[in-house]
Amino acid sequence: MITRLLVANRGEIARRVFRTCRSLGISTAAVFSDPDADAPHVAEADLAVRLPGARPADTYLDIGRVLDACRAIGADAVHPGYGFLSENADFARAVLEAGLVWVGPPPEAIAAMGSKIEAKRLMAEAGVPVLPSLGPEAPGEFPVLVKASAGGGGRGMRIVREAGEFDRELESARRESAAAFGDGTVFVEPLLEAARHVEVQVLADRHGTVWVLGERECSVQRRHQKVVEECPSPGITAELRERLCEAAVRAARKIGYVGAGTVEFLVKGDRVAFLEMNTRLQVEHPVTELVYGVDLVRLQLEVAEGAPLPAEPPPPAGHAVEVRLYAEDGDYLPQSGMLRRFEVPGDVRVDSGVESGSVISPYYDPMLAKIIGYGSSRAEAVRKLVGALRRARLHGLATNRDLLVKILMNPAFVAGDTHTGFLSPDGPVHGAHPGHPQDTTAPGHEQLPVLAAALAMAAANRRRAKVLPSLPGGWRNVRSQPRRARFEEAEVVYDPLPDGVAVISAEPYEVVLESGGVRQTFQVAQYDEDGKVYVDHAGGCAELTPVPRLPEPVEHVAPGSLLAPMPGSVLRVEVEPGERVVKGQAVLVLEAMKMEHRIAAPSDGVVSGVHVEKGQQVEAGAVLAIIQEGTS
Repeated sequence: MITRLLVANRGEIARRVFRTCRSLGISTAAVFSDPDADAPHVAEADLAVRLPGARPADTYLDIGRVLDACRAIGADAVHPGYGFLSENADFARAVLEAGLVWVGPPPEAIAAMGSKIEAKRLMAEAGVPVLPSLGPEAPGEFPVLVKASAGGGGRGMRIVREAGEFDRELESARRESAAAFGDGTVFVEPLLEAARHVEVQVLADRHGTVWVLGERECSVQRRHQKVVEECPSPGITAELRERLCEAAVRAARKIGYVGAGTVEFLVKGDRVAFLEMNTRLQVEHPVTELVYGVDLVRLQLEVAEGAPLPAEPPPPAGHAVEVRLYAEDGDYLPQSGMLRRFEVPGDVRVDSGVESGSVISPYYDPMLAKIIGYGSSRAEAVRKLVGALRRARLHGLATNRDLLVKILMNPAFVAGDTHTGFLSPDGPVHGAHPGHPQDTTAPGHEQLPVLAAALAMAAANRRRAKVLPSLPGGWRNVRSQPRRARFEEAEVVYDPLPDGVAVISAEPYEVVLESGGVRQTFQVAQYDEDGKVYVDHAGGCAELTPVPRLPEPVEHVAPGSLLAPMPGSVLRVEVEPGERVVKGQAVLVLEAMKMEHRIAAPSDGVVSGVHVEKGQQVEAGAVLAIIQEGTS
């Protein structure tokens, strides 16, 4: 029996495993890097061991340090979570050789699926349909997909549509794969566009029983990473579901699989093609748990202890939809900094690695939480999710909250018509999401959140007053001017009030207004550190930036300056001073949160200066280079 389990991971998945361990009476242990010293998963563990450093390679990916942590706190079992070392056969082998219980599949099964190249060969032998593999030289036909052999999650993956882009994207995929997984091996296969991404959950014990717990639809993606997942898939037939499940069982039996795993497929019409097998628990496992009424982590632990599974899995009931809430801007660029408030209300499940006051580091994935709605029908699950997202209070960082609502309310999504190009420029959801939460107040009431912000700020100023605090705010013997509040986004007169608007109450943190016979409550928050005012209400959220009466001098940057969109490391510089560039040409590449981000020239021009060099760490807003617009 397992008595003390160390989770060799961080954030949301560590907390998720701890939750099940507490219910079973298993002592929990965490590891943490220096940026994660104050993270919630560290506080929730019974014991925690520091892994000095910040970069994943120096901390969560260091097998020796993780095993030293096990010995230091007397752990007798290791759960790898997902990502990091979860699909590393050498790590699994080292855990077993140290005499510990490994909560995962045999190292041989991990190794078999760890190389996607070898995995495709094995699956073809097992009768699982696969796409043909193309050689590393430039293929004869495009588009193609370059993929990391050793990992997933969208890292080390590139779509190439033209022969002229192939070599550059191939090398970029190799670098990103090496940085994320320690292995730069990639392979190439035809790109099956507008296909569904459907995966099957399997669970196997040591006694020959293999469960199939249905399928999950994971087609809505950005940057090759899943954004929305649901169980069951709304777009496959019973006959196709049976084919997928049979193929998943063949895959699991072919490699002697034990534990929880996922077999992923592309589906287009009646065509099915194997993508990969993830030899671990998936990020999106909660939708399966809710539909099948199981605790997959508990089942993992029981299988690791040698317990047999019942002959048949429980039957499914209802529908579950999960969305991934990311700290990212409108261009899908990850954000770092302090998450000042994190509150998600409603009848939804929230699996998060953060809480109010958490600091989002540039070293790791920017996912804040998974929010899951469950209901007797798909429509009910989606409605719960939309309501929770709209009422969520998310302050301090840009998030993809509005994009998620936009997806869930899109007619194509409502109809279940999703595919991997859903978020592409020509997909059903057009254009980049705004990044910051936007107000969706009813028509005719658009100024009310701004008015609420002004009234709350006035109430806060009055409460802080040290002289004549009993007088009303802005009191004058003879009034000559209306009182107004100015924000970068809007301006409003709040005394006198606009016609038809009445103030029911106005406190620094809550304002109740009535307009046109409709009463609304506005929750208002202001943080001195970022200078923003956040107004949350039933229609959404307005983020406002007050204009100071006496602005501080600001530092101006030269015209044509390319600024770092986020903290990161300069991976390479692709231009030199004096070089001519064209609009869209790569100037340099930043590495942040385990992914490469190409910084491109905004227009044709000449590079008048390069202010960084390879390997340099830069902060958000730093001047990277200057492009002088023009051709001479």
